[in-house]
Amino acid sequence: MSGVNVHANETKEPARMLFRMPKTMRTVTAILAGVIGLSVWTALPSNGAAVPSLDTIRVGIFMDTNKYKLNTAAASFSSAGTLQVGLRLPSGVIPMFQTGSGEMIRFTLDDYKPMLLESTNYQTALALLKRLKAMGGSGMMTTTNDPRGKVYQIVEGSYPSAAEAKAAGDRWLKDATVAGYTGKGSNATLIGPLHLETGMSYASKSEAVKAAQSLSASGAEAYAALKQSGSAAVYTVLIGAESDQTALGKVKAAALQANPALALAIRQTDAANVYSLIRDDYTTAESASKPPVALYSVPAAGAKLWVATTAESGIKLTERYNRSYRGSFEVSGLNNKLAVINELPFEQYVYAVVGAEMPASWPAEALKSQAIAARTYALYQGFGFQVAHVVDTTLSQAYGGIGSEKPTTIAAVDATRGEVAMYNGKLIETVFSSSAGGMTADSKEIWGSDIAYLKSVSSPDTASEKGLYKWYRIVAPSGSVGYMREDLLDVTDQVSPAGQPLLRVKTNGSKMRPIPLIQDDVPVVDSVNAGTLVVQLDKVTQSNEMSWVRGSYSADALLKLTQGKLQKAISGKITTLEVSQRGPSGRPTEIQVNGQKLQVKNPDGYRSAFGGLPSTFFTIDETARVTMAGAGNSLRNRPEDSSAVYIQGGDGSARELKTSNYFILGGDGQVRAATKDPGFRFVGNGYGHGVGLSQYGARGLAELGYDYKYIMQYYYKDAKIVKE
Repeated sequence: MSGVNVHANETKEPARMLFRMPKTMRTVTAILAGVIGLSVWTALPSNGAAVPSLDTIRVGIFMDTNKYKLNTAAASFSSAGTLQVGLRLPSGVIPMFQTGSGEMIRFTLDDYKPMLLESTNYQTALALLKRLKAMGGSGMMTTTNDPRGKVYQIVEGSYPSAAEAKAAGDRWLKDATVAGYTGKGSNATLIGPLHLETGMSYASKSEAVKAAQSLSASGAEAYAALKQSGSAAVYTVLIGAESDQTALGKVKAAALQANPALALAIRQTDAANVYSLIRDDYTTAESASKPPVALYSVPAAGAKLWVATTAESGIKLTERYNRSYRGSFEVSGLNNKLAVINELPFEQYVYAVVGAEMPASWPAEALKSQAIAARTYALYQGFGFQVAHVVDTTLSQAYGGIGSEKPTTIAAVDATRGEVAMYNGKLIETVFSSSAGGMTADSKEIWGSDIAYLKSVSSPDTASEKGLYKWYRIVAPSGSVGYMREDLLDVTDQVSPAGQPLLRVKTNGSKMRPIPLIQDDVPVVDSVNAGTLVVQLDKVTQSNEMSWVRGSYSADALLKLTQGKLQKAISGKITTLEVSQRGPSGRPTEIQVNGQKLQVKNPDGYRSAFGGLPSTFFTIDETARVTMAGAGNSLRNRPEDSSAVYIQGGDGSARELKTSNYFILGGDGQVRAATKDPGFRFVGNGYGHGVGLSQYGARGLAELGYDYKYIMQYYYKDAKIVKE
């Protein structure tokens, strides 16, 4: 999504206030009344162990921390009803303003940004904005007024210092298209967080805007703003948005020349108060004739703005896939980036998690088990993300807001309200994954830690294969090897000279694919026309959560996949890759490359090391691995021995093997596709880390008639389901 910079490690294995207010703001009371903070309480179940519980949870949507990075330069909120916006303090919330029904508002940090263009021409500004977005930039179009009239400004990003903003601007200006619009050569001007206050207050935003426009028309760049004044918020006018004191001094001189009467009141903004400068924003407008959106600046540190609504449809956040959320939002600066936190009732959070993590059509008992797993997992995390309990990705657990909720998932949460899983009187870490592939993993064989309640058990995960096509692994007349879907082939009664079944292609241009799955972004292996006979090597189910194939990768391609993902890089070319140790479930706990142990933090790291494999429950098909018997009972092992290979034909003649693919008839009568040069296929089961609850397994057990408590205790050994 334009304007959003994603750098998140998304792995699960898959977050009140008393005050006085003016009469015009009394409708805000119901939204902002209460007690600030998160109410945590415990109760004692029948076994005497304390059961933690949360009233409200904080979910990080956009944040920049050492554990989680998902950034946006701006956050846009809207609602079917009105939005109430306040300044959140430890003592309560100071009401600032409320929007009209359906009105959008945007927030950005009051920090440093390169300004790439100032133009009175909307179309020129729009073209540059589109170019920035096409290049992955976080462009914004705002307006100001000067003696020329309305001026469109294109700024980009969000930077903690003037130097970083200038460097970013200079980078953008190196693009010939950007430079063509700006005419600035290699120099970027900046806006920044330094402002002057006029000392005047106004009864409404419109009055402050009018005063700011009057100053701007006289040559002093000015903006309407909101200012904290004790326990209230008032409108004022700020002059300038500068990146250094020299620039601020020039702005002050221009303002005094435009209006000498300001001399007694003009001063730099008071650090003890919170200011939010207001700009007209056309970033999301469809044309210059459309009303602009109000863009509010958020101080980079300290201040927290609070956004709430009474509308049942919740609050929409444009930059997060236009999702709508229950509860309220806190917007602030954190580690020099915009932080957006959704705070809502804890059980309502679980509504959305269950709906995002498990299909609503699945059996009720499976949904209930997911509800307990999600509830327990969130509570187990504590306050795990600096200013939030959890985040909205599978680094915690998937949370999609109101759109994820369904009547059945809500019912599952309500039916298990307050129930959690505990072991020896403590919450357990109820990790879960999509599919265990028939056998869950022991925690030690995934993360290297031995956890008593996370042991390997068999799991009925085959439901993911229901209704899927079968695919044949075939050899075309050209010698190419790949997969073709069953509906493109007819079975014949013919066999190859080696005794393998022959299949006939039904349609011209039928595609052979590298794995048994249609992938539009992956080149096909070959294309075969109708009537062609092909050799069947194997028949498998379409790749899914239960069973899958990845590869084949050449040695060079596999080496490239591992770059930056290992604790110690592989030295030289990959010739061999083999599983040297397996854990209780059969998952690799050690893999050797060229006879040396592959260095990963823990066995789960094999997934990312090989290009994002669905799971670590796999075997490796080394396509060049062959043991050959020679004269005098001698043996040659390829690819360690890379000398020439000669094939003897039925007539006694021999020729050197030069083709990439060749086929070996084993003693069991099966034909194996081999390659002259090292190649590697991964054939596996399961989706995710495989530890704890298998979601497809929960479905399978529920369909067999087991209830949610049995399911939870099956996957979490000796755990107890308790309730406050």
